[in-house]
Amino acid sequence: MYSMLIVEDEYEILHGISNYFPWDELGFHIAGEAENGKQALDFLKDQSVDVILCDIKMPIKSGLELARELYNENSKVKIVFLTGHKDFEYVKEALEYGAKGYIVKPTKYRELAEVFGKLKEELDRETKSAVPMPKPQSEEEVLIGKIKSYVHEHFRTACLKDVAQIVHMNPYYVSTYFKKKTGQSFSDYVLSIKMTKATEYLTDPQYKTYQISELVGYGNPKNFSKSFKAFYGKNPREFRLYIHEGD
Repeated sequence: MYSMLIVEDEYEILHGISNYFPWDELGFHIAGEAENGKQALDFLKDQSVDVILCDIKMPIKSGLELARELYNENSKVKIVFLTGHKDFEYVKEALEYGAKGYIVKPTKYRELAEVFGKLKEELDRETKSAVPMPKPQSEEEVLIGKIKSYVHEHFRTACLKDVAQIVHMNPYYVSTYFKKKTGQSFSDYVLSIKMTKATEYLTDPQYKTYQISELVGYGNPKNFSKSFKAFYGKNPREFRLYIHEGD
């Protein structure tokens, strides 16, 4: 389990996120709560956490000010921001301070699950590289890990047929097995990796949308834009405008 501090000045949002989202299913536990950035820093003086879920705009000390201080201290804590629709002007600055993502209010189960699912995978990789890990209690873990690693390395062209050859199984069985063990279809998992990579490219102005489309495995930019909007609720151009607003 990874520890998390939630920082939010609106009580209903703070209470709802803390108590009504199944954090344990994603591998996180709530270590504490704070109502502003100052309280968060005071908390961190006595207790370390792996992740902070933080509102961008708060009284006394904002989420951006908190992120700036932690960034200047070379803190390893991961920050995910909560933001209102009108707060996208702050997103670019948040990314400069190493933010791992942002979630638009009102929070949605799917968005929280996707952002923190990806964050857990990142934390798992860092933990694995930093500390010798025991071999898995289970062949199932090995197999799922092998499939996910392949997708991460070959997300542009990854397909069920290729994965089936890698793990020496029937494609239909791999599809059924992956869904049963992860709760997510293989195609949805591949899509989530492609979309994550797409957002990384979109933050870099040197890439055109049609180039990003090719980089994440779409031959037709229109299909890429359609998939991106279905996944994030905004098309690549809208996403890029939010990120680079003010440039």
